[in-house]
Amino acid sequence: MRRLQSYTDGKVFASPGRCSYTRVVPQILRSKALAAATLAVVVMGCLVACGSASPTAKPTRESSSSAPAETPEPSPVAPPVRVAPVASSDPNDLSVVVNKLRPLAPADYAPADVVEVAVPYANQPFLRREAADATVAMFAAFEAQTGLKMQAQSAYRSYSTQVSVYAGWVASKGQAGADLTSARPGHSEHQTGLAIDISALPAVCTLQACFADTPQGQWLAANAVTYGFVLRYPAGGTPVTGYEFEPWHYRYVGVATAADYAATGATTLEQYFGLPAAPTYAP
Repeated sequence: MRRLQSYTDGKVFASPGRCSYTRVVPQILRSKALAAATLAVVVMGCLVACGSASPTAKPTRESSSSAPAETPEPSPVAPPVRVAPVASSDPNDLSVVVNKLRPLAPADYAPADVVEVAVPYANQPFLRREAADATVAMFAAFEAQTGLKMQAQSAYRSYSTQVSVYAGWVASKGQAGADLTSARPGHSEHQTGLAIDISALPAVCTLQACFADTPQGQWLAANAVTYGFVLRYPAGGTPVTGYEFEPWHYRYVGVATAADYAATGATTLEQYFGLPAAPTYAP
């Protein structure tokens, strides 16, 4: 029960359970003596009593729920952690490193998946299947982009073939000179079936440092990594690799490893894998 005291004649107007303007306001208006200001105060009092207005109305549930929800800040994403590459001693592994301190085991290793490489050649090339497919794709890309040609000069060599090749260099240069140019049997990358020597077609600067200045040499230096190959014996790398600059000698390591190799800025496999320099053979 809400009660309201009239300012005109002292009567009390009540509305059980609800508020009625039709009962309160006419009674007020019948008083001619009530001033306009007083009337306004009384009407406001009626509105407050009826719950129709409130000077300090609180926000309704609807207005509260209509406020936009706060968007949580995304959690920072940690950059992927690079796993350091590990060199392999298994000649079947694409990450195998063969140098003057890391001979093949066994010494007469022969890969089981060697296939012929379908590219122009000076000497018929064979490589492990994955490396052979990459070579074909690389040669095709070079020809499509430049309109020029290149050829395989030498690829897989067996242990017995390397015996003959090395002996020939010793005969022409002596052992010290041969060791800067050719690997001793059991230490040759060619024996892995993952290395290829490339030359221009027609032949220009074959197996010479000036091959680096030919269109073929320049294109290979810039693009071979896309096909999974890295330049194995770079200029200035002799104190690490033990071999003179060979801009024609490319080693297949796989596309992912080649991309990572290039991203690190490494120039030799020894540097990339964190291996010691191998300028000379172990005594």
